[in-house]
Amino acid sequence: MIPRTHPLRQTPAWQTELARAVTDPAELLKTLELDMGLLPAARRAAREFGLRVPRGFVARMRKGDPRDPLLLQVMPLAAECQAAPGFDTDPVGDRAAMAVPGLLHKYRGRVLLTVTGACAVHCRYCFRRHFPYSEANPAADQWRPALAYIAADDGIGEVILSGGDPLTLTDRRLGEFVAQLGAIPHVRRLRVHTRLPVVLPERVTAELLDWLSSTHLKTVVVVHANHANEVDAGVRAALLRLRTSGVTLLNQAVLLRGVNDCVRTLEELSLALFDAGVLPYYLHALDRVGGAAHFEVEEAAARALLAELSARLPGYLVPRLVRELPGAPAKMPLCL
Repeated sequence: MIPRTHPLRQTPAWQTELARAVTDPAELLKTLELDMGLLPAARRAAREFGLRVPRGFVARMRKGDPRDPLLLQVMPLAAECQAAPGFDTDPVGDRAAMAVPGLLHKYRGRVLLTVTGACAVHCRYCFRRHFPYSEANPAADQWRPALAYIAADDGIGEVILSGGDPLTLTDRRLGEFVAQLGAIPHVRRLRVHTRLPVVLPERVTAELLDWLSSTHLKTVVVVHANHANEVDAGVRAALLRLRTSGVTLLNQAVLLRGVNDCVRTLEELSLALFDAGVLPYYLHALDRVGGAAHFEVEEAAARALLAELSARLPGYLVPRLVRELPGAPAKMPLCL
């Protein structure tokens, strides 16, 4: 008898790239031909919040430039270790809004699920860099309380998948979970907040497109790019695949000192996004999370930037400048 053989499952390319992400500040500095004198401070900061950045994203950075706008988003710096008044570990009130483990209910008609604590990239300004994912997130098979909460409230019409980054989960798990959400009669819209199509465009696979296009829920994918240099040919191709699957594509950015706090940079970002089929949605004032004070742009300067941007671009290319405040009924606009 010929023994039965089982075909080996091939690891998807995006998972391989995710596993190969740069996590050592020394490797990042060496790859980008930067001064190794930055290493001791980088390692101190990385002990508080680890470095993680996909190699494809690193390849878009300028070698020899310590002020590269993509590098500044991911490079651990000494400034992160300095305490700053008004900056804390939960700047947007996530813990108080957690109705059941993994589910945040802040705004009328919609809830947010922190489906994972994993990310493909550790943005140094991340407002959840101190979030207690190990305590707050259920295991893979223990989302029943969150689903029951949604099913019990017929005022919830939209569910947001967030994290971490939901697209670090497998398509099988995501597809099964979205099918459970789709079985709740009053849930009509699905929103996916993700940075992966930008930092790891290999993640936009046929399997991802299959479950996105098969759900009856109206689906919005909100990506996150802060600078036009992030949107290269691979990202544009990934976004095109998402768009042709029928989802609505929006972008949310964060206004960051030294990265995109100039009107020309914001204009180039909006134009690059629109060329890739993405509408600018939000430009967030920095959430005042501990370790990110060096990124903050003064509110008056932020308003002035948006006024100038509005004079340069049509309204549909101008993102809404907003701030998230604990307990507020919605994102608060900073420009009327």
